[in-house]
Amino acid sequence: MQRLQAFKYELMPNGEQARDMRRFAGSCRFVYNKALARQKENHAAGNKFIGFAGLCKALTGWRNGIDTPWLKDAPCHPLQQALKDLEKAYKNFFEKRADFPNFKRKGGGDRFRYPDPKQIKLDRFNGRIFLPKLGWLRYRNSRDVLGEVRNVTVSQCGGKWFASIQTQREVEQPLPKVTTAIGIDVGIARFATMSDASFIAPVNSFKKHQQRLARYQRRMSRKVRFSNNWKKAKARVQKIHTSIANARKDFLHKTTTTICQNHALVCIEDLQVRSMSRSSKGTVEQPGKKVSQKSGLNRAIFDQGWGEFRRQLGYKVAWNGGILLAVPPHHTSQTCPCCGHVSKDNRQTRATFLCVDCGYENHADVVGAINVLARGHRVLACGESAQSGRSVKQDPAEATRRSSRGAVGIPVL
Repeated sequence: MQRLQAFKYELMPNGEQARDMRRFAGSCRFVYNKALARQKENHAAGNKFIGFAGLCKALTGWRNGIDTPWLKDAPCHPLQQALKDLEKAYKNFFEKRADFPNFKRKGGGDRFRYPDPKQIKLDRFNGRIFLPKLGWLRYRNSRDVLGEVRNVTVSQCGGKWFASIQTQREVEQPLPKVTTAIGIDVGIARFATMSDASFIAPVNSFKKHQQRLARYQRRMSRKVRFSNNWKKAKARVQKIHTSIANARKDFLHKTTTTICQNHALVCIEDLQVRSMSRSSKGTVEQPGKKVSQKSGLNRAIFDQGWGEFRRQLGYKVAWNGGILLAVPPHHTSQTCPCCGHVSKDNRQTRATFLCVDCGYENHADVVGAINVLARGHRVLACGESAQSGRSVKQDPAEATRRSSRGAVGIPVL
């Protein structure tokens, strides 16, 4: 089987190369915004959607135009990849996977991508990489790059530049080394509760630094915008954000690796995190209720990283030869695993579960994990409807493939 994998390294450019990378990222951002503005104008005029080929023709005119001659200084392929990113954003919007594309602003995730592997040279021994119009760049060679290079994405985060090298290689079909199955119920007080009654405590990286971050943000707000002192204060805020994100990623990688190495079947809830974390402010005519409480809940959900947890589980379980199943999440914490009675009265408090029918008592999160595992077994056996919970005739292989569809993305290690 073919495995796509990305290896991320910190670049060590000189002053000229860092300046060129900022210029190239700005050129890609300009092309993306200009193409988006053109698409909006075209839609307002009642014309058809402009495809990638049409935008590439417009890009040639922009590069040769009098108003934007500086676009010629940037490599052509990264500019074309910016148009591909816009086309993908529109596709995600049309298929209701994302919101409508927005204009990019300076400093909001500067990046550009080299898609042609023939123009990329990698010196694994000396820890160098050659990129068009940048030359040879040194990087921190923390691990070996495995496989054939497909493309390279250069990005900036926290004042540092990184190169994500995507590779492709042939690997043998893995076989699971373990035979155990586990159900996982994610939450706020407990990050992940297992069906065997064990649980993983949350790291709460944002909550730990929230007051410190707010203090530095207040200092930044008092500075004159774009002054030298404002830039220094902004760098401190970015450093805190970077440390928060790194702590969260480290925790998620270690947790998912341990789970995937110890279990062949992993069952999780098919949670719609985006809908769960939607704001409850409402409108002027119909204001929302308990806005501050809902805001705190949304902040806690984002701090846990449920979406990234599921994404990492997806590809790591596949790499270890296991199966990841995302089962319907409805009433998992209100269903008695002993007698099957479903009632909201079964859950007395957030942590206590007491069946009003048979008297079964346990932790509510453990009950949820047990029910998740049971539903996973039913999906493998005969399938289960995500809407009603009724058993339906369904191919288990198809259910497995559909439930782990999010696992085919390219992992970045």
